[in-house]
Amino acid sequence: MDAPRSGTTIRTALPARLDRLPWSSFHWRIVIGLGSVWILDGLEVTIVGAVASRMIEPGSGIMLTAADIGTGAALYVAGACLGALFFGQLTDRLGRKKLFMVTLAVYLVATVLTAFAFAPWYFFLCRFFTGVGIGGEYSAINSAIDELIPARNRGQVDLAINGTFWVGSGLGALVSLLLLDASLFAPSIGWRIAFGLGFVIGLGILLVRRHVPESPRWLLLRGRAGDAERIVDQIEEEVRAETGVELPPPSYEIVIRLRQNIRYRDLVAIAFRRYPNRAVLGLALFIGQAFLYNAVVFDLGTLLSGVFGVSSSAVPAYMAVFALSNFLGPLLLGRLFDTVGRIPMIAGTYLGSAVLVAGLGILLRDGRLTTTWFMVLLLASFFLASAGASSAYLTVSEVFPLEIRGLAIALFYAVGTAVGGIAGPLLFGNFIHSGDLRLIALGFFIGAGAMAVGGLAELALGVRAEGRSLENIATPLTAEEADADPQQQGAIQAAREPARTTEEEHRAARERNMRILRRAAERAADERHGLRAVRPGPGCAFYSPGQIGTAGTTSRWAAASDEAMDREIAAIEGAVEGLGPTRRGALAGYAGGRFWGPGRFRRALRHAVDEGRVQRLSRDSYGPPRGRGTTRRAGADR
Repeated sequence: MDAPRSGTTIRTALPARLDRLPWSSFHWRIVIGLGSVWILDGLEVTIVGAVASRMIEPGSGIMLTAADIGTGAALYVAGACLGALFFGQLTDRLGRKKLFMVTLAVYLVATVLTAFAFAPWYFFLCRFFTGVGIGGEYSAINSAIDELIPARNRGQVDLAINGTFWVGSGLGALVSLLLLDASLFAPSIGWRIAFGLGFVIGLGILLVRRHVPESPRWLLLRGRAGDAERIVDQIEEEVRAETGVELPPPSYEIVIRLRQNIRYRDLVAIAFRRYPNRAVLGLALFIGQAFLYNAVVFDLGTLLSGVFGVSSSAVPAYMAVFALSNFLGPLLLGRLFDTVGRIPMIAGTYLGSAVLVAGLGILLRDGRLTTTWFMVLLLASFFLASAGASSAYLTVSEVFPLEIRGLAIALFYAVGTAVGGIAGPLLFGNFIHSGDLRLIALGFFIGAGAMAVGGLAELALGVRAEGRSLENIATPLTAEEADADPQQQGAIQAAREPARTTEEEHRAARERNMRILRRAAERAADERHGLRAVRPGPGCAFYSPGQIGTAGTTSRWAAASDEAMDREIAAIEGAVEGLGPTRRGALAGYAGGRFWGPGRFRRALRHAVDEGRVQRLSRDSYGPPRGRGTTRRAGADR
């Protein structure tokens, strides 16, 4: 195992190699092995909400009040915050894989012990350590996912994975519905089995995770370039065999300089001095979603029982419907975060949910809500809010450099959740305990205000991260250090532009560069008009506010992205020349567009038509420009 000393520089194309991969079964393994942890988090949160009404009843075996349920929820969140801070630093120091195995083990022990709770203090203690395990998962899992998923799919995949929280939530609600049936289980037994279920599911996830590799990007950071190369070689070999697609050459290389571990105080300095806008944005997004979600989800069971008179045995059914709405939000809207764009979608989901929650609070305060209409408004509000909440984790994991990614996720999750996630359940739980509709409505108004602040922060400070590599969004700190060396810069440029030996290659390169420059000029002219930041569509402004001192580096990755699009346009042009008049769906298949990522085939096809390289024959049919011959392949779909 290679372990170069601090200060050694490594030149590598591994990030570009990972981002160019087409979607394959390897990526599905990442989604299943790592993303399934949110099922556990959803299970934990919903079980408490679903069984809360039973746990405060006589004969439950543990006498809790509605305020105790809120306290337990707050301690769970406090444990998650401290777990994120403690394990977050270890994630960057010891590796993603070690930590997502350790944190899951902590969760397993704590949740099975909760099933044996006999007194409030014991219940509080178990909930705290269960939160510690879940909090540690956030930094390890989100870091690993973002570093292994191709840039073009990252938004959709991240939102879908975070949305699986609600799969666990729905599962917890449905199982609780059965376990709280007094004819099947005694009041003191059913809720205990519900907590034990988390242990069974977590154990299965632990077994699946053994096959998830360490992040090659993290291995590079630790100087283990040989291990990183072997992992990426294996992934590429598997992808080629599965898809039959020949992978294009990596479009850029980076040079990183090995350095010592970064402490929290250094992280804070880096975050708020070098990336002040991104730091404020991360806090606003996390605080907004944490307050609203933790306040409502932890106390929904007692709200339904105490305000609307829903029986404790029927509460899980309402929770299951609530979970379905929340899961559908990121699942159905996730693709739009990669096509319409991060800023309009994040701001829209935050502000839209704020308006709906505020309306719910007004109607509740005036006593004009039935149980049915309360649930209808709640489902609509959280359909949007769930996509927005998932995008908070996506944003923070994207916009900070490789060396501090785990620390950044932990810090912003912990601070944002501590402010919003602890205050929300405590405040809302006591409002519900009072029985005063005006106070309960005030809780909804505060939640709406917190979400509105997050939406406005996204409009003002958001980063157009869709379709861009992580190194493009936030240049690695060590890459910036290496870039200060002119010899290293020359080496990178030489690696990206190898010597050409024929006049034909020279001409092809000149034509490509002219096309890229023309598109860049058109893009710059377009972005000078209107509200560029919220204009729908994948972002192309590769230099973002707060990214100080990285313009030279980011320009290289901007050019790499433009070169990738030029290759995609050329693939469409070649497919049309070979096929003749072809329907759009068949053209995407022959050109390999289904592997490019959300919206990329449509965008490349539009540019090909605008540049006269492809002719649009009808609404759904394309062909070569007039006067250009074809070499039609057999079996083409006309």
